[in-house]
Amino acid sequence: MASSSCALAGIALLFLLHAGNAAAYPGGGDLRYQFLSQQNAARASMGLPPLVWDERVASYARWYAQSRRGDCALVHSSGPYGENLFWGSGTGWAPAQAVGAWLSERPRYDYWSNSCYGGMCGHYTQIVWRNTRRVGCAMVTCYNGRGTFITCNYDPPGNYVGVRPY
Repeated sequence: MASSSCALAGIALLFLLHAGNAAAYPGGGDLRYQFLSQQNAARASMGLPPLVWDERVASYARWYAQSRRGDCALVHSSGPYGENLFWGSGTGWAPAQAVGAWLSERPRYDYWSNSCYGGMCGHYTQIVWRNTRRVGCAMVTCYNGRGTFITCNYDPPGNYVGVRPY
């Protein structure tokens, strides 16, 4: 009986931890999956291996997102990773919306000239950078109603001038 009580307590603790994580992010669910699914679908469409969630990279992303809570500014961290940033006014933003915005740059990237046309495409090329293997992401609600800040960091980084992403 004692072992089943311990098992039930462990299940309850896991449920509370998961519920706490889901409640912290709009849409709930597994945050890693919310960030990875669209990015890996885009990579698969280019014949590239999937990104894997890396807790070390995610820890860096969480640290940087927390540091931007006061101003929600789209300023890159200048850290050791590639980085995509997103800001949305108000609350209710989900990882899929940030990743969708980054992936919407795909039509602007021209592989043959290895350049962008009609706007930015570097968020897209970072996601599909051939040598990138690991990712970690985070999101925070900024203070004083300044919106939602989302970052994904990529290891190894990409977007080297003159080098094609795939």
